[in-house]
Amino acid sequence: MKHLIAPSVLAADFANLQRDVEMLNRSEADWIHVDVMDGMFVPNISFGLPVVEAIQKHATKPLDVHLMINDPDRYLTAFKNAGAANITVHLEACTHLHRTVHAIKDLGCLAGVALNPHTPISLLEDIIADVDMILIMSVNPGFGGQRFIANTYKKIVQLKQLAMSSNPELYIEIDGGVGTYNAAQLIAAGANVLVAGNSVFSAPDALAAVTSLKQANNLVA
Repeated sequence: MKHLIAPSVLAADFANLQRDVEMLNRSEADWIHVDVMDGMFVPNISFGLPVVEAIQKHATKPLDVHLMINDPDRYLTAFKNAGAANITVHLEACTHLHRTVHAIKDLGCLAGVALNPHTPISLLEDIIADVDMILIMSVNPGFGGQRFIANTYKKIVQLKQLAMSSNPELYIEIDGGVGTYNAAQLIAAGANVLVAGNSVFSAPDALAAVTSLKQANNLVA
């Protein structure tokens, strides 16, 4: 499976969000990653349904919506209607994760489950066959621009091993501190979706930054 690039608009210029989304449309990005934060599950508030709807009006690529919120079941249908193609919820935020995952799939969206840095891969054993994607947080969720946590590589390898028997086509997404300096190593470990925020939007040439991330597999032996 070729790896996908999902630039995170959390790092975009909010005063020029349409411009930045249209830039991603022209880029080699595969998805547009949208981080939704409620100020409760994570110590920050980003944006909600109206902004997702606004992004969808201008996006020509699938919206990869990452819900960093408590009790996400309340809003699954609303985010689907706002334009989400993928919906990822946190294992730590869901009381009945199996029910939540299948509710997302019933909406016609790809269903993802995210793990915080402290959460072990072993907790996925009874749900991994049901999901389309696992998102491994490589920083503590809530803020962009954080330093990558090196233990992520070990977790990717563990997840890949777990998925091989029951879900070999699983998307393994990495979010936080991803850039050209570590993209090839993440892919070599088993990741196939890279979320990149500051490394794209803070680059002198954002289009070139996306291209570099897309070509990172060329560095993998």
